[in-house]
Amino acid sequence: MWCLSSVGEISSALYLLFSKTEVLTISVKDLPINEEIRDKEVRVIGPDGAQLGIMSAKDAYKLALERNLDLVKIAPQANPPVCKIIDYGKYRFEQSKREKEARKNQKTIDIKEIRLSLNIDVNDFNTKVKQAIKFLEGGDKVKVSVRFRGREMAHPELGTTLMQRFTESVADYGTVEKQPKLEGRSMTMFVTAKTGK
Repeated sequence: MWCLSSVGEISSALYLLFSKTEVLTISVKDLPINEEIRDKEVRVIGPDGAQLGIMSAKDAYKLALERNLDLVKIAPQANPPVCKIIDYGKYRFEQSKREKEARKNQKTIDIKEIRLSLNIDVNDFNTKVKQAIKFLEGGDKVKVSVRFRGREMAHPELGTTLMQRFTESVADYGTVEKQPKLEGRSMTMFVTAKTGK
């Protein structure tokens, strides 16, 4: 049987208990709470948002205990530091919920690659163009590459012509972000989606 005397010991024991099963992933930003606040004076805000004034950290903690809530330092850089009386567990839950919502609303832009060859047939070329248009409509960036094999290295202008033809085919959906560039045996170009499409 465990005997834990302080809130700090209880929270660290809970952390050890839950971190082994990786259940505890609430928030990475820890704020000093309750006994961890060691400032001489703090500005206190009540749970309803009202200013309770400047008082010692000990008195502010007693006030939080009377209301069965936690004292949380929300602005440590202020002079004096600002503390708020809140339910810390509920605060952390709401904060993690907001962070999760923000991540969900973020649009990530992926880079999709289309590979061409110098002797590509018309139908294959059209298929690659359709695929690139689909990627651009989805808001992704498209990397177009042409691989030169053997004696094809002697004719890089053919690769440039192919890239130009590809650019003209997707002109309504995307713009060239990075012009075709020969690097080793590959020529690459980046096309980004047009805004408003």
